[in-house]
Amino acid sequence: MAASVVWCLGQALKKIENVFALAIGRQFPPHGLCMVVVQSDATNKTIPKSSLSPEELFRHGFLWAVPYKRRSLEKRLSRKFGYPEYVYKLLLPKRNLLVCNTCGHHHEAGHLCPHCYAKVRSETEAMQSAIQEELGLSPVEQEVVVLYGGEKVEQPAEYWKGKRIIEMKKERPSWFSKNLLEKSTVQPSSSSDVKPTELA
Repeated sequence: MAASVVWCLGQALKKIENVFALAIGRQFPPHGLCMVVVQSDATNKTIPKSSLSPEELFRHGFLWAVPYKRRSLEKRLSRKFGYPEYVYKLLLPKRNLLVCNTCGHHHEAGHLCPHCYAKVRSETEAMQSAIQEELGLSPVEQEVVVLYGGEKVEQPAEYWKGKRIIEMKKERPSWFSKNLLEKSTVQPSSSSDVKPTELA
């Protein structure tokens, strides 16, 4: 009984506060008090459809529903976390965290460990910058092969014909396997042999 009385008093105080805020002009009126005034002007004439140019159609027809103001930070946070006095969305702890077997850092289940992936990302960025310095931004029509120090002599010269070679000026990292840069697609075969399946 006492809790309901306290709740009713709180609601009444909120309504009084809203009335004072409306009187001062610091708050928009609730939706029930909003009024829309529509004036009918006989001088306004509709433009015939035949005289509308594509530019006028684009300006007056397609951009009506596009918001022209950005949502404020307060609005975005209210939609994300709720508003304590009305709808409050609790911040729940994550229960799908795992410990990486390699480095011991925590990461979310179903995602790569960001600590272990940092070295992969840095190596990839180094490869991309080397490709951009060598080839520029022009379109590449030939196969691009990234080689580290001492890897070009492993294959005969005929193997590299028709390929654009990017040489990294360092040794290949120990964790970076060579088959990661190979194509994963299988070339079409002309043989009629059928591969065995479901052997296990």
